[in-house]
Amino acid sequence: MLYACGRVGPLPGPPIANLQRGEAPIQRSTQSKIQHIVIIIQENRSFNNLFYGYPGAKTASYGYNSSGQKIELQPVTIATTWDLQHNAQGYMASCHGKGKGKIPGTDCRMNGFDNEKWYCGSGSEPKCPNKSPPYSYVPQKQTAPYFSMAQQYVLADRMYASDFDISSFISHQYIIAGVNPDETFDYPDGGWGCAGAPGDRIGVLGPDRNIKGSKGVFPCWNPTTLGDELDKAGLPWSFYAVSLNDKGSGSGKLCGSDPDTNGERSAIWSAYQAIKHICYGKDWNADVKSPPQRFLSDVKGGNLAAVTWVTPTYANSDHGGNGSDTGPSWVSSLVNAVGESQFWSSSAIFIFWDDPGGWYDPEPPAYIDNDGLGYRLPLLIISPYARKGYVSHTHYEHGSILKFVEETFGLPALAKSDKRATAPADAFDFNQSPRKFVTIRAKYDANYFLNQSLDTRPPDTD
Repeated sequence: MLYACGRVGPLPGPPIANLQRGEAPIQRSTQSKIQHIVIIIQENRSFNNLFYGYPGAKTASYGYNSSGQKIELQPVTIATTWDLQHNAQGYMASCHGKGKGKIPGTDCRMNGFDNEKWYCGSGSEPKCPNKSPPYSYVPQKQTAPYFSMAQQYVLADRMYASDFDISSFISHQYIIAGVNPDETFDYPDGGWGCAGAPGDRIGVLGPDRNIKGSKGVFPCWNPTTLGDELDKAGLPWSFYAVSLNDKGSGSGKLCGSDPDTNGERSAIWSAYQAIKHICYGKDWNADVKSPPQRFLSDVKGGNLAAVTWVTPTYANSDHGGNGSDTGPSWVSSLVNAVGESQFWSSSAIFIFWDDPGGWYDPEPPAYIDNDGLGYRLPLLIISPYARKGYVSHTHYEHGSILKFVEETFGLPALAKSDKRATAPADAFDFNQSPRKFVTIRAKYDANYFLNQSLDTRPPDTD
């Protein structure tokens, strides 16, 4: 489904200037009013955990454990200093499928979250806040910027992960390529992808979601990515990510060729680090940018690509265990940067959390194939053309965002996720005049993040 009628001429109004590369303005043969798409990726929260009690959205105030006991959900700070299990094994445990005669991880009863692993510390370390840490939610006071975004724009309560295994590594492959190469699960040790050592392997799913006994593969792949399609169409793209403190000692060849002050380019927490032709091609130095805060200064300086991915630092990620409350403010600063810029009237912003992080959610995912689907994730859709205060109950997945990009810019489908997904057409009304942006209020502003100490920890290692 297209977001405008046909593709019969150049886009009305001024073309986009590719200010990041100093190239000539780009003319688009599409009538879509969207010229800039920003994909903001946060970490490890289920829908129920982050949007508990949001009016019109489906959330639950209690769940059940594997013994059938009713567990009332408890409020827990977003700044936890402990974390929950979030990998393929954690999914199998929490799903608690019906078992005998069934494929593992299907027909989820969503009552096995008590079978996950967690560790809240010992001695002088903080203790768990309650007996069932996964059965928790973040108080609305701490997520007020997210609620404000939902109230002004669109919140989707049926967004599911394209992969089942609660893994950031695979989730990020889906959001750049719509595919899980080699049908892998979990995450590699060491570096993400091509920059890792030869022993940094990742498990391969067996038939019927078998996650046992795999010798794994080295995750350095060559699928066609959205970046490749944008390159072919002459459209600029950017991926903002953190440079890690791992300089590659004992690992494989790092991506890119620009040396840093220590004589070697750092590894970067980017999904494109697992794409061989981008990791070792011209796109790496041109389009993969660090640190994430650079997005704020780039937009202020008049630089915004046709498609942009923004990943956080660990402190700003919302990831359980980071002991930080800055995530909602970080996202607000990104949204405000676009909203207060020259790009607002032609932008669409998608904000989603890459996996559920082990937090309870009541809604079981559909079994579509050996790799998917996974649990429900929060998704916010922000644009001057987004419906106001709308809760979408349309079934989305990672590929829905990719499909929106593809239909906006006239690009072909990449892989199975975006081919089967529903694009978020219901979230927009392109007949309306672009709405004036209202600044999202948050605890920390953009200056806080522009002056924030360098954080070289990976946002997630799972």
